[in-house]
Amino acid sequence: MIEDILRRTMRESYASEKDSGFKCLNPELSSVVIVGGKGQLGGLFGRMFTLSGYEVKVLGSQDWDRADEILDGAGLVVVTVPIHLTNGVIERLGNLPEDCILCDLTSIKSKPLQAMLDVHKGPVVGLHPMFGPDVASLAKQVIVHCNGRGEDKYQWLLEQFGIWGASLCNIDAAEHDHGMTLIQALRHFTSFAYGLHLSKENPNIDKLLQLSSPIYRLELAMVGRLFGQDPNLYGDIILSSQENIDMIKRFHHCFGEALEILEGKDKQAFVQSFNEVSDWFGDYSTQFMNESQNLLKQANDAIHRG
Repeated sequence: MIEDILRRTMRESYASEKDSGFKCLNPELSSVVIVGGKGQLGGLFGRMFTLSGYEVKVLGSQDWDRADEILDGAGLVVVTVPIHLTNGVIERLGNLPEDCILCDLTSIKSKPLQAMLDVHKGPVVGLHPMFGPDVASLAKQVIVHCNGRGEDKYQWLLEQFGIWGASLCNIDAAEHDHGMTLIQALRHFTSFAYGLHLSKENPNIDKLLQLSSPIYRLELAMVGRLFGQDPNLYGDIILSSQENIDMIKRFHHCFGEALEILEGKDKQAFVQSFNEVSDWFGDYSTQFMNESQNLLKQANDAIHRG
């Protein structure tokens, strides 16, 4: 109970701080331009910059006839548009002030980062917020940053994210993209495939929930959550690179090998494979067991409160 009270107090504190504003680390900055600022994620970052005292301008898809006016004197330009439009939009930003910081919020990093470096000679940084626009606050939310050029010029920006409560993760762009094939593309695809299979089997979801333990209910919720969102977004993420497709093909092959064990009713082979994977996880198995137990307790409490 004490832990729950403390966590609620912390959440309310973050919410109160968000409503009252944040410290501005670069009050001399002329303006922040959000390219795609009329979208949900762009709107979230626009609000955060506004709450921190920065002048925020929005360059939407219908505003390109006024782009020179909106971008004039900009100190920071943030590109947040759908993945398939990102490089094309970046290519249109060739006349930014030399000291302007150019960054993007795309879930892939190598190609957008290179495009920004090609089009702009000033400071460049690639960003990937590991959260959606529906978060209550940025407290403990992860923002990945991939260095491009002029790191000393955009250090204040990273520190500003920290003041908002975000946790920062610095990584090479290529390493980031490879990691996203597993963290995003493969996971989203397996959720898509599982949901597709469920829809074809057509079970009674209410009955499934009645039969479900908290862990399966949570897994089902994570799959169902996917289908409550924009299919174009997830299609863009999964189809954003050939590397994603290749990873999914390797998963499909691995799935087939596992199925062969079952078809052969070879329990010994199953146990051997299981132990090999357990050895690969090592001490993380125990860590993940403990973490999942805590999550399940919270999920169970939430279900019963609901």
